[in-house]
Amino acid sequence: MADLITVEDPDDPRLRDYTGLTDVELRRRREPAEGLFIAEGEKVIRRAKDAGYEMRSMLLSAKWVDVMRDVIDELPAPVYAVTPELAERVTGYHVHRGALASMQRKPLPAADELLAAEGAGAGHRIAVFEGFVDHANLGAAFRSAAALGISAILLSPDCADPLYRRAIKVSMGSVFSVPYARLDQWPADLEKVREAGYRILAMTPSSKATPLDQVPPERFERSAIMLGSEGHGLSTYALRAADEWVRIPMAEGIDSLNVAAASAVAFYATRPPRPPASAEVQGVSGGSS
Repeated sequence: MADLITVEDPDDPRLRDYTGLTDVELRRRREPAEGLFIAEGEKVIRRAKDAGYEMRSMLLSAKWVDVMRDVIDELPAPVYAVTPELAERVTGYHVHRGALASMQRKPLPAADELLAAEGAGAGHRIAVFEGFVDHANLGAAFRSAAALGISAILLSPDCADPLYRRAIKVSMGSVFSVPYARLDQWPADLEKVREAGYRILAMTPSSKATPLDQVPPERFERSAIMLGSEGHGLSTYALRAADEWVRIPMAEGIDSLNVAAASAVAFYATRPPRPPASAEVQGVSGGSS
């Protein structure tokens, strides 16, 4: 059972994991270096725990202690009970959801390992993100990937951290369920994706790209759907490395969608077709005499 500890001093060193959560640059450096990340809100904390992440501690306002009692009773990590005012002084913002947890990161798999693990399944689709620097867009894209059957995500070296608090929150914990890795050499490591049997489809608004609804469904099997940064899209180098350019058909006068929205459309449009219902199922409501 976890120790429930009431803390009244915002400078208590036991709360160090939670200090300055609004300082993005500080947290970007600190969290990976110290092997931790912050989960915010009851659902996200539970999903992190269920995904096998080890909890270092929890920071709860009083009314959340009973809500999280089952988690508290299961875990050896300390639980710090604080007032909302003290939580705000420590973190730098009003903790609306009243519950934070400091979690231990897992070692990130190498891209080769991830591709080998995914390579056994026919019809699998993966995603490749280049230059996603906005944590909200990254989290939203992970959520779409989880919902629409993307089996893994590969990140360019300059992509944001999927385990940053904002990305986790927007993804509703989907960053815990979709395996991901970084491609260290960009874009040279895209060749590893191709060698693993994936066809690289570059999403671009270019008029030279094929509209998604004109691509035969079989070309989406074993595909790596590659999307680029929020501002400039895919780099010239990434586009050159692709096997095919594809685009979302847009209304006249509209150039493109936000990358998070574009990822959802692309993942939906490329999903495998569902098999038709069997004759037995179709006729189950009718009887014979």
